Amino acid sequence: MIGSQDWAIETVEAGAQALHSSDLPARRGVWLMRPTRPAFVLGSSQQAADVDADFCARRSIDIARRRSGGGAVLVDPVDSVWIDIVIPRGDSLWVDDVGRAMHFVGRAWCEALAAMGIGDLAVNEGPHVVNDWSKTLCVAGRGTGEVFVATGAKVVGVSQRRTRSMARFQCVAFFAWNAESHLGAMPLLRDDPARVAGLVNVIPVDDPAHVAARIAAALPVR
Repeated sequence: MIGSQDWAIETVEAGAQALHSSDLPARRGVWLMRPTRPAFVLGSSQQAADVDADFCARRSIDIARRRSGGGAVLVDPVDSVWIDIVIPRGDSLWVDDVGRAMHFVGRAWCEALAAMGIGDLAVNEGPHVVNDWSKTLCVAGRGTGEVFVATGAKVVGVSQRRTRSMARFQCVAFFAWNAESHLGAMPLLRDDPARVAGLVNVIPVDDPAHVAARIAAALPVR
């Protein structure tokens, strides 16, 4: 375990479903979640038919489900970095408003990514914006607290899980954007490959542990 002041960093490696099903402790923490296989992770109420199970089986891509809402997210052991940030209820960073509660997460990512050479970033501090694809694919929408470049491409996706004792912010950014897998796995997207290709702005390839350390250093310590 390493950390930055009062933000401890933990690493957990397992299948995507096990990582999403895990119950993290209700204390400040940055959790580097390392899936052992690629997986499309569906939102809690998403239809299973949104993802082509046969395509995923042929490509050795798992299908998992998370407890938060929204569309599917592809997590990959090599091409993405998945970091969960936890704060306990009553923490000085706690905000009752679910939307505003995510702002500090996006700001920390902006600071960390600026140190990695990505500029002109913005956090969506307005309402969640949906479109014709966002219920199927998370990166197609514009969630509160998420990070974007000026073109509108998403850099960091963020979802939130709350319990009586804590908030858990689940964040994913991509080192490489696999448009081919998304087109193959999601029938809804197949008619517009150019749109799929432009949905995501990738981040510089780095050791995920280094990215987690940058996030921990950028998070508030008050």
